[in-house]
Amino acid sequence: MTEFFGVPVVVLLGQVLLGLINGSFYALLSLGLAIIFGMLNVINFSHGAFYMLGGFVTWIIFSHLGIGYWPGLLIAPIVVGLIGALSERLLLRHLYGVDPLYSLLFTFGAAMMLEGLFRYIFGSAGKPYPMPSALSGGYNLGFMFLPVYRVWVIAIALVVCFGTWFAIERTRLGAYLRAGTENPVLVQAFGINVPALLTLTYGFCVGLAGFAGALAAPIYQVGPSMGANLIIIVFAVVVIGGMGSIAGTIVTGLALGIVEGLTKVFFPTASAITVFIMMILVLMIRPNGLFGRER
Repeated sequence: MTEFFGVPVVVLLGQVLLGLINGSFYALLSLGLAIIFGMLNVINFSHGAFYMLGGFVTWIIFSHLGIGYWPGLLIAPIVVGLIGALSERLLLRHLYGVDPLYSLLFTFGAAMMLEGLFRYIFGSAGKPYPMPSALSGGYNLGFMFLPVYRVWVIAIALVVCFGTWFAIERTRLGAYLRAGTENPVLVQAFGINVPALLTLTYGFCVGLAGFAGALAAPIYQVGPSMGANLIIIVFAVVVIGGMGSIAGTIVTGLALGIVEGLTKVFFPTASAITVFIMMILVLMIRPNGLFGRER
């Protein structure tokens, strides 16, 4: 059997695939964070809470309304996005133009409030969500059994991430958004409603977090702390990729998932801190991140 540094190659391939699954969630979550910071200059610490909210919306409509996985996958991000847009319209908008530290403190408090509310209503124990029948089973790759649902997560995450990047970087709507954040007065002079555009952007980005939560429901148990367990790692991904860099965030999220998986083979005890070690090294060498630009 072929080995690499004493480890069978098939084991490494298995960890790469598992790492891609985690990396898909990192990419989806960090993508929304990067857009919110790059376009709105808001450090959104409540992103993990919206991820948790997406998982709970999926679970609630299945458990109490009998709505299955596929409709839930559409309903969850829409509901989360509407809640996010409402919070931006009524609360977060007042913090534009001030030190981003204020938005960090505000969104941190909002995240704690949401997590506490859901813990009070549903308890701390996780809520199981059944695997959709159309995505049950798996593929026997010879060196591992790869569940179909994991393949689906990787594929849909790549499609959503690329589609979001394309919409912002290559379409007229994305050009309006970038221009509106850089010079809102000039853009409004052309008849474009910049405040509404910013609200839609924030709603879409937290909707991405809700979509990730809906995807995670059949893999992980839905619980109040599911977002809190990821948000620090996701912030590290955004910092490494470059604050505000959309493409950099996607690439970094997927890559760090793979690196994390490989670290579990060579240095299992260090796998939980790998991302933070990389963040420290990147900040020392390139403070703007691997793909970031001078602000």
